[in-house]
Amino acid sequence: MRVAMFLPLVVVAAAQAWITSPAFPQSRTDRLTEADVFNIQFALRPEISPEGKRVVYTRRFADIMTDRHLSNLWVVNADGTGNRPLTTGKETDGGAVWSPDGARVAYVSDKDGTPQIYVQWLDTGNTVKATNLTYGPTALAWSPDGKQLAFLALVPEPPPQIATLAAPPEGAKWAAPATVIDRLNYRFDGEGYLKSGFVQLFVVGADGGVPRQISSGRFQHGGGEQAGATPVWTPDGQHLLLSANRHSNADLEPLDTEVYDFALADGSVKALTTRKGPDNGPAIAPDGKHIAYLGFDDRYQGYQVTHLYIMDRDGANPHLLAGSLDRDIADLTWAADGTGLFFHYDDQGMSKLGIVMLDGKVKTLAQNLGGGGSSYGAPAYTVSRTGVFAIGYTTPGVPGEIAVGSVANLTLKVITDVNGELLRQRRIGSVEELWWESSFDKRKIEGWIIKPPDFDPSRKYPLLLEIHGGPFADYGPRFDLEKQVYAAKGYVVLYTNPRGSTSYGEEFGNLIHHAYPGNDFFDLNSGVDAALAKGYIDPNRLYVTGGSGGGVLTAWMIGRTNRFRAAAPTYPVINWTSWALTADIPAFGVKYWFPGMPWDSTDNYDKRSLLSVVKNVKTPTMIVTGEEDYRTPISESEQYYTALKLLGVEAMLVRFPGEPHGIRRIPSHWMAKMAHIASWFDRHQGQTP
Repeated sequence: MRVAMFLPLVVVAAAQAWITSPAFPQSRTDRLTEADVFNIQFALRPEISPEGKRVVYTRRFADIMTDRHLSNLWVVNADGTGNRPLTTGKETDGGAVWSPDGARVAYVSDKDGTPQIYVQWLDTGNTVKATNLTYGPTALAWSPDGKQLAFLALVPEPPPQIATLAAPPEGAKWAAPATVIDRLNYRFDGEGYLKSGFVQLFVVGADGGVPRQISSGRFQHGGGEQAGATPVWTPDGQHLLLSANRHSNADLEPLDTEVYDFALADGSVKALTTRKGPDNGPAIAPDGKHIAYLGFDDRYQGYQVTHLYIMDRDGANPHLLAGSLDRDIADLTWAADGTGLFFHYDDQGMSKLGIVMLDGKVKTLAQNLGGGGSSYGAPAYTVSRTGVFAIGYTTPGVPGEIAVGSVANLTLKVITDVNGELLRQRRIGSVEELWWESSFDKRKIEGWIIKPPDFDPSRKYPLLLEIHGGPFADYGPRFDLEKQVYAAKGYVVLYTNPRGSTSYGEEFGNLIHHAYPGNDFFDLNSGVDAALAKGYIDPNRLYVTGGSGGGVLTAWMIGRTNRFRAAAPTYPVINWTSWALTADIPAFGVKYWFPGMPWDSTDNYDKRSLLSVVKNVKTPTMIVTGEEDYRTPISESEQYYTALKLLGVEAMLVRFPGEPHGIRRIPSHWMAKMAHIASWFDRHQGQTP
């Protein structure tokens, strides 16, 4: 068992003093602990070869000596044999894609200090560095003939300049100059303050050379909220398709993307879609005659189901396919014979792989897609020309592996075992599905209970209610390291999908449209009652936590009830007006989550503010946040902490330097986040609420 190591962090009121002395005994070595952040690994992003016989995947891990998340590429045969590394070392490798002939793999690595494109031959292991860019490339795509790679990268431009100053005298050391900002979106969570410039589309020879810029203009081609867009080659290799927001009001309409056709010959661009709303993720049919894409007609609702559309190659005749599926469709891949499209979707918290035929019939091929150590969905799949597919696979007992199946044989085979040795030394908590009726309207709500590894139904256990963020997201029956660590410390963990959660249809998701937080309180409170009805929960030892939107609802719960002995909202929003004007997605917030600007809809912002119920809080509360969180800025947590202290409520504020939203950038910080929350609850085991 490795020794836990904490990096320095700023903790208001000296919280460190009691972290090393929890009320519970130290976890035994046969249970997961927060130190297992440095032991657990994840097999992610499977890329199956064109003939369906091999899979390249990303193997992610945390290095205890450098306190960094790293990743290498591995390759394994589709039958599970021959698992071996393609890359090694303390670096970050990822984004692998097979060449059309299956002989090479292109990927992005920072092995030389900055992210660049590399191409490796599988038979010899020879590798060529294909780019030497100032800013890292993303979203690699091979040309049909295997001679070129398309990618996206930032093209910098000088920032706006207002004043011209005299130069410093020779030998003088002046401070860094001021930065002038003139864009609405000037910072982004995880990236920080954005560099001046725009993401553009490029191609480069697969053997290396000088990249050629295809797109132009002051537009983010796949950047910002549209990050993750990937170029798509047409079968003739003469054009690239890409979803982007090239409208003049792109900052104010962040979801209004179109599918564009870029001609490689001269860089000319044509919009193939024109509707108001997102048109994303294009996929072109093998014969090049039709394009499938994803989106919806935008009504500025908080949640709108993403549908599948097909249009002619020139953008004509767009029509809806599989419109009866009331679930978000994502990540399209045409079948090799052009008779249907593969996709993934979430249904009642479960991530699934499906195929829709051109007559609209839908068939589920696999489930348990995901990985990454969280009960949030993170589905990934690829499919070969032969119909063999590879998925990232997770269950409550499997953190993240690679599994293979085929359209002809839907029996999944898990072909990796990156955590087998760890899990043979650790006993994890069992997970049980739970349904109940909300006390508000008798609506059915789904959740899951994780029991401690040595669970004894005759005992009484403390209950930890853990609430997901989003708020338009879902939890599911997936391995979750944080929740398993809390269960290993003796807590029964309840995690749920209250109203507003995705994967239950558009009507359920929009129950919180312009009304969040709100009646989700009753869904969550009724879930606690349902857990108490099991008979093994101590009603005097109830605790609540959650991150982001879950932090919002944690503060909402303790503002509405005093039944919890202690609370730990993490990176919450507290004041919706200040959030709308300081977060990294301002236009999205005011257009989709609120009925208007803060100064025009004061009543709606105020009644949903957590300051509206803070005077009711009696629960000891610890707020946890990252200092570089731009999605729910640290000022939100500071407002709540100060309000609680002014009211005389026992409160602490824990700040993690260098951390964006989620507090998982630095492994020891992720470990410390878990330790602080568990220790805060341990500290309040003996008090009566």
